[in-house]
Amino acid sequence: MRRRQHIRVPVPPAAPASVTAAEPPAGLRSPPAAEPLGGVPAPAAEPLIPNPALPPGALGDPADVEREAGVARLFELHYSSMLRLAVLLGADDPENVVAEAYYQIYRKWRRLRDAEAAEAYLRSTVCNLTRMRIRHLQVARKHVETPAVHEPVASAESTALLHDDQRMLIVALQQLPARQREALVLRHWLGLKESEIAAAMDISCGSVKTHTARGLAALTQAMEARR
Repeated sequence: MRRRQHIRVPVPPAAPASVTAAEPPAGLRSPPAAEPLGGVPAPAAEPLIPNPALPPGALGDPADVEREAGVARLFELHYSSMLRLAVLLGADDPENVVAEAYYQIYRKWRRLRDAEAAEAYLRSTVCNLTRMRIRHLQVARKHVETPAVHEPVASAESTALLHDDQRMLIVALQQLPARQREALVLRHWLGLKESEIAAAMDISCGSVKTHTARGLAALTQAMEARR
């Protein structure tokens, strides 16, 4: 009895498994990444940094906003009275005097305590500017060899503030010394207290009484002489 012989058939090695994953359906494929133009890689996104060149108040400083509103309110409430004050004190250009006063208070607004202090400072500034303006004109006229004689021409705005019966009084006021004129105007036209007049003129209350009494006596005499 013959024994069967087993013949081994060589089996070829299995092909290595592919490492690439199966591609998803066309509808689920991700879009290809954008290629850089000209071979230059796109710069990475940088965080937003505030511009140091931008001024601090470019977005609106609360202090500046408050100053703008305060000066605007002061202009609405007191411009007419300040213009009348400059006219009565003898300013030849009252509009410019008042405009300069508002400009100065705009610059120094943060130093002021409240609205009342702002009004007092504005009034004092109008007095000082008018006094300096008159003094400058007096000095300039002394250095002119042949001064031209002309009547002062009032602006339309200042003329509208004065009535016909006040013009004669204004002419008489111009003949008074500056301190007497200021004391009379602040006391009898603006109705200020002695302490307020003293603050506006930067003098004592006793000096206010002296200037007011002397100015009133001189003004009465001048008005009687014109009748």
